[in-house]
Amino acid sequence: MKRIFVLLSACIAAFHLFAEEKVVSSPDGGLSVVVKCDGGNATYQLNYNGQIVLQPSALGLKTSQGDLSVGLSITDARFSKVDNNYTMTRTKASSNHFVANQMDVDFKNVAGTQFTVTFVVANNDVAFRYYVPRQKANSFKRTIVYSEASAFNFAEAYTSFLCPQIGPEKGWEHTKPSYEEDYEADAPVNKASKFGRGYTFPCLFHLASSATAQQPLWVLISETGVSSAYCGSHLSDYEIGKGYHIAFPDEGENGGFGSAFAAIPLPGTTPWRTITVGNTLKPIVETTIPYDVVEPLYEPSENYKPGRYTWSWLLWQDNSVNYDDQVTFIDLASTMGYEYCLVDALWDEQIGRDRIEQLSRYAQQRGVSLMMWYNSNGFANDAPQGPRNCMNTSVVREREMKWLKSIGVKGIKVDFFGGDKQETMRLYEDILSDANRYGLQVIFHGCTLPRGWERMYPNFVASEAVLASENLFFSQFHCDKEGFELTMHPFVRNAVAAMDWGGVVLNRRMSRDNASRHYRRTGDVFEMASAFTNQSFINCIAIQPNNLDELAPFQIDFLKKVPTTWDETRFIDGYPGQFVVLARRHGTDWYVVALNGTDKPITIPSLALGDFFTSSDRLVVYKDEYKNKKKKSSEENSTVLPEPVMKDLKPNGKGHVSVTIQPMGGMIICK
Repeated sequence: MKRIFVLLSACIAAFHLFAEEKVVSSPDGGLSVVVKCDGGNATYQLNYNGQIVLQPSALGLKTSQGDLSVGLSITDARFSKVDNNYTMTRTKASSNHFVANQMDVDFKNVAGTQFTVTFVVANNDVAFRYYVPRQKANSFKRTIVYSEASAFNFAEAYTSFLCPQIGPEKGWEHTKPSYEEDYEADAPVNKASKFGRGYTFPCLFHLASSATAQQPLWVLISETGVSSAYCGSHLSDYEIGKGYHIAFPDEGENGGFGSAFAAIPLPGTTPWRTITVGNTLKPIVETTIPYDVVEPLYEPSENYKPGRYTWSWLLWQDNSVNYDDQVTFIDLASTMGYEYCLVDALWDEQIGRDRIEQLSRYAQQRGVSLMMWYNSNGFANDAPQGPRNCMNTSVVREREMKWLKSIGVKGIKVDFFGGDKQETMRLYEDILSDANRYGLQVIFHGCTLPRGWERMYPNFVASEAVLASENLFFSQFHCDKEGFELTMHPFVRNAVAAMDWGGVVLNRRMSRDNASRHYRRTGDVFEMASAFTNQSFINCIAIQPNNLDELAPFQIDFLKKVPTTWDETRFIDGYPGQFVVLARRHGTDWYVVALNGTDKPITIPSLALGDFFTSSDRLVVYKDEYKNKKKKSSEENSTVLPEPVMKDLKPNGKGHVSVTIQPMGGMIICK
């Protein structure tokens, strides 16, 4: 009898080992996650409207408490609902209502070590993370997470829109990785990454409709909720049959200092892995999942002010960081009604602290506040620019930030970080937290992707984490690619986080005199519209003093009133790397904007403006038009830019208009 009971118990255990399955669906039933434990291996499958989005994909962790990726069984599952309302000031929407279904699946391995995977499933979004409790069998109150098995197993029919991860100690003065590599569009998922190190978040994937795929699918993968409590991650290269998996930082990042793994107290959680799914790009562009599943980590010390900033360094470079040139750009900001002027690197040597105090007083008299550039530390790379060693420890930050507050500075831009290690994430958080005590807003450059930081840190503005506008100055290659890059980011980089691209470049030539060096390929309205497609709470408008005399009066008038905060964002049309049409609402005012990054005109035969404007609204359209198609004979390989125009716009009786966006041109429709 005892033997029969043992055999029966073994059969029941074997049944559980091979047949466990738990399912959670979105509130509308369209998106579902199926979690299984088969042969001791935990997987999840993602389905959307009857189609498989992700094939069974691995789950699990490898920790100092044991291997939590093999020999697993499901012990329990709990289901609950999520219904949260929250407001924000610095993302694509000011008011969010997040509704989702939650499933907490408990696992244990053969040694009895327990953990939980939490899945939160909204109508177009999935977020999941791991929770590791204190184990009853031992007294450990901490664990090391050496690696994460989490995978994203796409079928090979998908194509990808990805930015490759580069290794440490690369680039100028060993400042990489800094998320500043070139995106590749529509590449096969099984194509090896450029540097053999996988891909930086966010990552976009596309399955075209076909005989086997009833509907096209778009999938955006990223992570959120990364703080000082964990390291940042990226995707590995694709492995046939397994897909991509979560990859941790390289040991050489941060100058080799700090661990490449994550260390957490127990109980503890990992960051959220996020997946956004849709049959169109609308859910991708409009997603708020990076903010829906995180919470503010501290209260703002003051009511931080959005705005625009001028910036001399972009085209005038290092030599412009002198007192007189900064006065010029402060005056420019004042003339345009902009709130800020950014004083870039080397101010400590080329202006000096005493004169910076004088400069700040002058700026305030003109209604402008200064933002000051800093090197992040001085160890993780060899970047020579100062001020250095002012942001790397709490002692020096306290002294520096107290001084900045005393002279009326309102923000800092901190540059040159060393990668994604937990040690580096701690530096980001420490800078933000300390800056909040002194009423300073923070922009990061030469840095990682922000992961939910706009909500987590209320004085965080934006990060670069992209091949930004400075590259227009450095090479004609990037001027040639600007159309591609700025029509890529609304679908990828800027879809998940604020981006300090440093744009709206109105000089036709990339020089101080606007008459030499290489040339811009995009039209003026393209640049003006990029102020709307590139989202940041404090946005750079890279207008130059000479532009005040060169631009048409209607351009200057428009640039004076460009908003930077949004109550609502809606996707209308587009394709990554080709064109984008979207609408943003600031208060009661809608702006419908478009960028064409290709060399051919794009026509939208029936743009529904009735969704944004009333029949009594007097509408105007700003657009780029070609008036003279002859190329200049004086410049080999040059191009004729379209000319900016402003016209009245009258929709038809249904509230529709037909519009054509010229090659490398833009469009703005507003009241």
